[in-house]
Amino acid sequence: MPRCDTGSAPRDGAWGQVSSAAAASAGYPKRVKVVEVGPRDGLQNEKNVVPTPVKINLINMLSETGLPVIEATSFVSPKWVPQMADHTEVMQGINKLPGISYPVLTPNLKGFQAAVAAGAKEVSIFGAASELFTKKNINCSIEESLERFDEVMKAAREASIPVRGYVSCVLGCPYEGKISAAKVAEVSKKMYSMGCYEISLGDTIGVGTPGSMKDMLTVVMKEVPVGALAVHCHDTYGQALANILVALQMGVSVVDASVAGLGGCPYAQGASGNVATEDLVYMLNGLGIHTGVDLQKLMDTGTFICNALNRRTNSKVSQASCRL
Repeated sequence: MPRCDTGSAPRDGAWGQVSSAAAASAGYPKRVKVVEVGPRDGLQNEKNVVPTPVKINLINMLSETGLPVIEATSFVSPKWVPQMADHTEVMQGINKLPGISYPVLTPNLKGFQAAVAAGAKEVSIFGAASELFTKKNINCSIEESLERFDEVMKAAREASIPVRGYVSCVLGCPYEGKISAAKVAEVSKKMYSMGCYEISLGDTIGVGTPGSMKDMLTVVMKEVPVGALAVHCHDTYGQALANILVALQMGVSVVDASVAGLGGCPYAQGASGNVATEDLVYMLNGLGIHTGVDLQKLMDTGTFICNALNRRTNSKVSQASCRL
């Protein structure tokens, strides 16, 4: 497979860049927090186990790009997700830079306790708006998953550890098909009410369109403040950036993305990668929206992990730069 040593990003980050004032006047947020999920959501579905030093190097390189949040690993049972079996080694091996959050995924109290013991200062819990997906993903019902979260939330409050909540399958489920916006709103409201400071709405199989994204957010925003919402879009049908743009227009200012577009879901057959962080940052640069992320360093990091995995990047920006 040909290796790509990434070329240079456009000098100003994106062709046709507009000012931040123009972005604000167009109804977009002035600033977007990019949550990098590559080391966890991006790598969890890799068939071959990625060596721990590669994971550590990936996170350390991402830390140098200006990203404010880097999801580092997942404290799940190795039986369920073997790729994340080295979670403690990863957490203890990375260089944690000041001002950057390194949250980890914790499915239950046991995972939370292991995460804290490994030095985690922030955790995420994950549920879904689909009963069947929840059963496949964490082996319980939605109601049971919320009860499990309650244990984690209580322990997190006692330890003063912030908790982020993920809601999967917000625009469609591989097992149930279409998911009602009311169900998404219900689960999101419960997780927010339990104490999650932020709710990330995930289009896990990437079937959403700008229309369905708008309809879903309209309902969810009646139950959860827009300032506490994030979007997490997979690009299976090539709709991720368009869906994110709609979310920005509606006031969402937190977006999850994965370097080089890595990712999928072990329990969502056919789900391709997350939106590539490089492509997201390029678009935000072009809109004049501040992220604090260095696009060139991000592209170099994407090149590193793709070469380590011996695969081609899913980032259109990096693909284009290879040819320039």
